[in-house]
Amino acid sequence: MERPLLVYTTLPDTQTALAIGEVLVREHLAACVNVLPGIESVYAWKGAIERGQEVVAILKTREGLAEALGAALKARHPYETPIILHLPVTGADPETAAWILAETGGEGAPPQPGSAG
Repeated sequence: MERPLLVYTTLPDTQTALAIGEVLVREHLAACVNVLPGIESVYAWKGAIERGQEVVAILKTREGLAEALGAALKARHPYETPIILHLPVTGADPETAAWILAETGGEGAPPQPGSAG
């Protein structure tokens, strides 16, 4: 069975994160997107130390969609250089893993109710 994958990114605000997340879930590139508001970031950018408020988005997907999800996220991301990190899942509850695979059309996923097998 294909393994789940978490994808971590930061975005400028909750509205942007939710809008992008909804598209990615609708396109079955992610089973779920968690949006965590109120993050304070300190980072190096173009030779200066910057501070800013951001939101973190954690996308639940599967390994086979890493490239497609990354491309779709990057195409919609407002940052010049978006942070897109793949966090391998080394263990997961079997029902959680099956749900992620089912929602993203993964190989080995159980059939969805009402589907043709």
